[in-house]
Amino acid sequence: MSNPLAKLADFSQSVWFDNVRRGWIAPEGIDRMIREDGLRGVTSNPAIFEKAIVSGAEYDAQIRELSARDDLDVKGIYEALAIRDIQNVADHLEPVYRSTNGVDGYVSLEVSPYLARDTEGTMREARRLWKAVGRPNLMIKVPGTPEGVPAVRRLLAEGINVNVTLLFGIGAYEAVARAHMEALEEIAGRGGDLSRVASVASFFVSRIDTLVDRLLQGHIDRFKSGAGNAPLRSLMGRAAIANARIAYAGYRERIASPRWEALARRGARPQRLLWASTGTKDPAYSDVLYVEELIGPDTVTTIPEATWSAYRDHGRLRSSLEEGTDQARSTIEKLAEIGIDMDEVAAQLLEDGIFLFVDAFDKLLSGVRWKRKAMRSSPAEPMRSGDLSESAVEAASRGIAEWQARGGTTQLWKRDPSLWTGRRENRWLGWLGALDSARETVIELASFAADLRKDGFTHILLLGMGGSSLAPEVLRKLFGRLDGSPELLILDSVDPAQIESFSSRIEVGRTIFIVSSKSGTTLESRILMEHFWSRAVAALGAAEAGRHFIAITDPGSKLEATARANGFRKLFFGVATIGGRFSALSPFGLVPAAVMGIDIDRLLARAEEMLESCGPGVPDDRNPGVLLGATLGRLALDGRDKVTIVTSHELTGLGAWLEQLLAESTGKQGRAILPIEDESLAPAILYQADRVFVDLRLGTDPPAGEDPALAALENAGHPVISLTLRDREDLGAEFLRWEVAAAVAGSIMGIDPFDQPDVEAAKVAARELTAEFEKTGAFPDETPAFSQGSIDLYVDPGIAMSSAPDLASWMRAHLGRIAPGDYFAILAFLEMNGRTWRMLQAMRHAVRDRRRIATSLGFGPRYLHSTGQAHKGGPNTGLFLMVTCDDALDLPVPGEGITFSAVKAAQARGDLAVLASRGRRIIRAHIHGDLGAGLETLDSAVRAALG
Repeated sequence: MSNPLAKLADFSQSVWFDNVRRGWIAPEGIDRMIREDGLRGVTSNPAIFEKAIVSGAEYDAQIRELSARDDLDVKGIYEALAIRDIQNVADHLEPVYRSTNGVDGYVSLEVSPYLARDTEGTMREARRLWKAVGRPNLMIKVPGTPEGVPAVRRLLAEGINVNVTLLFGIGAYEAVARAHMEALEEIAGRGGDLSRVASVASFFVSRIDTLVDRLLQGHIDRFKSGAGNAPLRSLMGRAAIANARIAYAGYRERIASPRWEALARRGARPQRLLWASTGTKDPAYSDVLYVEELIGPDTVTTIPEATWSAYRDHGRLRSSLEEGTDQARSTIEKLAEIGIDMDEVAAQLLEDGIFLFVDAFDKLLSGVRWKRKAMRSSPAEPMRSGDLSESAVEAASRGIAEWQARGGTTQLWKRDPSLWTGRRENRWLGWLGALDSARETVIELASFAADLRKDGFTHILLLGMGGSSLAPEVLRKLFGRLDGSPELLILDSVDPAQIESFSSRIEVGRTIFIVSSKSGTTLESRILMEHFWSRAVAALGAAEAGRHFIAITDPGSKLEATARANGFRKLFFGVATIGGRFSALSPFGLVPAAVMGIDIDRLLARAEEMLESCGPGVPDDRNPGVLLGATLGRLALDGRDKVTIVTSHELTGLGAWLEQLLAESTGKQGRAILPIEDESLAPAILYQADRVFVDLRLGTDPPAGEDPALAALENAGHPVISLTLRDREDLGAEFLRWEVAAAVAGSIMGIDPFDQPDVEAAKVAARELTAEFEKTGAFPDETPAFSQGSIDLYVDPGIAMSSAPDLASWMRAHLGRIAPGDYFAILAFLEMNGRTWRMLQAMRHAVRDRRRIATSLGFGPRYLHSTGQAHKGGPNTGLFLMVTCDDALDLPVPGEGITFSAVKAAQARGDLAVLASRGRRIIRAHIHGDLGAGLETLDSAVRAALG
């Protein structure tokens, strides 16, 4: 019986194998397939290498050898393994390459998926890999993203063979085809040899049906009658093949054009379509469907191992690719009629494809890291797990037992969502692999920072909120201004006085503005950008203003479009799979660190030490992140859910970052670890049994064991966790430790630590109010429940007042609602300056000392992006005092019918409304006139109420 794989050549179709593993690269493997099956090429991707390198022992000998080299990081070890395999495959395929005169015989190696949205980074890595492999029958795989297409064009023009991958849509394929033609025309223009350049366009197939069928099923489920379902069911399993046949029709038209014929006469090779993802995902379909239905001339089909065996066994041969092109177009039109847009499908699949490859690459590098660690003759000791008091040790033991019952650390590093709620939490675990992608940017960031110093910039003003600003704020406070580098300032407020205060500290012509927003739509970042852009244009002109702006955002955001349109000096991309509060070791933290002069190489090195200490090869009771997270999670479930963060003077900024990480990660479903930050320590007798204390200090500070206040807390039975940073660079390790701890604690508490479902509620309420203001020039009327002098009170419906003689009576009624286990939070929509902070701190401490409850102080709108989640989604144990004021100064938001003061007022009123609707106990005190005098009046009323 003839081999149908080998017979595909009779239809002018080349068959490539979609798999690489070391044991297969031998005469009895690859050479037999070349001889018997007609194998003409090989493809690889991060998922393939992850399975090959991590799952077995074939690579262990080389990993052991490479692990002894200090000049190789984890990615360097992986590349050494992969390059050796690719070279071996290329050598086995070299006879095919020669016999087909360069039409076939190729092996593909992919650039890092971390670079899928980075044109320049893609080109640098492609050139490096091309040179390292050193084989003419190599193809470099480049994703067909909007950022990848210009890289494809440039690489082909330089004579580097390219396999363009992750193509799902006709539009994306046509952009790639144009890039191929333009590159060849450039080579022809300089008299180059076109016959030496080869390329394929990898058009993915089965994944399209998987998504479209799911969308169709959604439509089917909405129909009750079988008659309504029938037309929809007839479209199941047809979209992928229809899409591919339309792409092929476009290819045939292109190579028949005069433009292509002119290139062909010069020896140019066509960019063949390669059918990728040909393994059938739905068992209801034939296991060889996507091979049999796409057979046609001048194409390549790349087949995974299981499908390869199946097609060899029972594959059928016919020239199927050009069948029913009109029917294919009709299928796509019918899908559009019911609302399934193939462009949207392609966009979603591209994002999913990037995620899957990034996820596989993360797992690959993690696996290599743990193997390297295990193989080193003198493995590094885990970083200190911290000192735990006796009561904390007992909780830690129970927490670790629960963590291990869930699958524990091994499942964390496998990114298993069942550790939490099973609702795709694995899509937000990119921070576990952030260090590997961060390593790739060290040289680029150092060079960029040097350029800023050379150009004489004196200040960097970062405009951001929450996860975009808090990690840089920690770095700013800990490292200060470094010699020879610009001073980093962080503006995360829309208070007009605070904006003007920052404006007075900078000279626009010598300042770089960093606009930092993961989504690119964060209200505060956007309007702050508009304000300072307007000032920069007025001072410097539009063309020069762009050179003073940097954007950090996720690919495809509105901020990216704005940055490109306005000619920003630089655009840095975040990682889509890393949430904002877990982004400290991604570009959102590293770019500000680099421009302020920090040695991020050392910062990352410390983080890598911690990463290894938090890995699956370390016992959980010595694993710093697991031990901390399991302890805090178990204590929270036991009722000790107020984590009081105590820091030495140098580490004061760390508390605000931890506040967001803990509150936003755990404050949901009526549970929370409530961070109590910046609360000065009091005598142990003032604390109830709802407290945990975490002490953070530098190695240059006196040891925690010599601190009498901490000793008194331990003696009183309160859990105390003491963590010591050796020096400032250990901050990189601490970021990593606490990120792992937040994930572990979330698992112990049974919640998803990566979402923030209640943050949006206040945003929606604020948007509704700002829309009303823009429409009418005013907010809806509100009537205070009480007024006294310069202070108006707005209250939740639950407060009971039979009479209201004075402000103190209202405060007494409000504070009288405090119950055991509650906390008191001051929410201040005021300028955050020294005087205001000291007055409000004194007020919170007065409540703490008299009522013996935990207290916090948050300034709006920044707290909305941190503790705001726990206020609404956590337990109903908060008693809130919101403080607002009339602003003596206001600023218009350029280009919009609203002012900064109005935005701030909308945010305060919106949050009050949402908190009250959730049954939270809240009073808003609005101060007219002199703010200082108003705060003194309010303070007196609170103290009188406390007695």
